[in-house]
Amino acid sequence: MRFEFDIAPVEQARPRATRMGKGIRLYDPKKVSIFKRQLGMLAKQQMLDRGLEPYDGPLEVCMEFYRPVQASVSKKERDRRLSGVHRPTVKPDLDNYIKSTSDALNGIIWADDNLIVSLQADKFYSERPYLVVEIRSSTYN
Repeated sequence: MRFEFDIAPVEQARPRATRMGKGIRLYDPKKVSIFKRQLGMLAKQQMLDRGLEPYDGPLEVCMEFYRPVQASVSKKERDRRLSGVHRPTVKPDLDNYIKSTSDALNGIIWADDNLIVSLQADKFYSERPYLVVEIRSSTYN
C-alpha cells in the first residue's frame, strides 16, 4: 500500500524539557509537534478514504523524503539535484526524518512502529517537498 503526503518532511529534534513541580516534562519542539499532527491528519484521511484500519503484524516499510533544494545553489547545481545526480548529503539526517514520520503514523497506518521489521529509506531533492510511505505485510517467519 502506497501513501503520498503533500507535506515537507521534518526531522525529529531533541526533546525539550520543562519543570513541573518536582518532576520534568519532556515535549517535542513546536515545529516537530506541528508536523506530526499535520501528517497524522493527512494519514487518517487517506486511511478513511480507503476504508482501512491500522495494519497489525510484521511490516516492511519504504520511506522516501523529498526536500527542497537550497536557494543558495547555482542553477546548474539545482538542475543536478532535481535530476537525482546529486542527492542530499546535508542535514537533517535520514534517521531523524524516519523517527518523526514513524512516530506520527503510530496508531494510524500501523498499530505501532515496533511492527516494522524491515525498513528502506531515501532522501531526494524536489521542487515540491513531500513524503512517500509504502508498506506491505512481511513475509518473514
